[in-house]
Amino acid sequence: MAATQQPGSDKEYSFVDQDEIWKVHVKIELESAKAWPNKWGFLAKTCKEMQEESHNLKEVVKLELPPHLKPRPPTPPEKYIQVGNSPPVPQTSQAVIGWRSTVPELQLERYGKVQFKRKSFLKELGWAFDACN
Repeated sequence: MAATQQPGSDKEYSFVDQDEIWKVHVKIELESAKAWPNKWGFLAKTCKEMQEESHNLKEVVKLELPPHLKPRPPTPPEKYIQVGNSPPVPQTSQAVIGWRSTVPELQLERYGKVQFKRKSFLKELGWAFDACN
């Protein structure tokens, strides 16, 4: 029997033993597959019955929506979004970087800059600053 060491471990293992273990795993899988319909087959039948029942109910009950509840066709984006041409890139040594930030219409911060102020958790709770060590 060829016994070799698995890389990164101190244990020796045999290819024959590994093969026997694999055969046992395959045998258990096949037996489980044969036993499944007897143990759990009712789930598959129930699911099929529910699907058929749902399909039959959909055919029987056909609702006509009133006109005010029917969905309207989607509006094409071109109707409410207009994208104009970009202004020419300024001739500078850094022509590509940051040129849009100088044009007020193209700035991302339309509502002003975001301000993150320093907050103190202890101050929010009304605790003394030496309450936590």
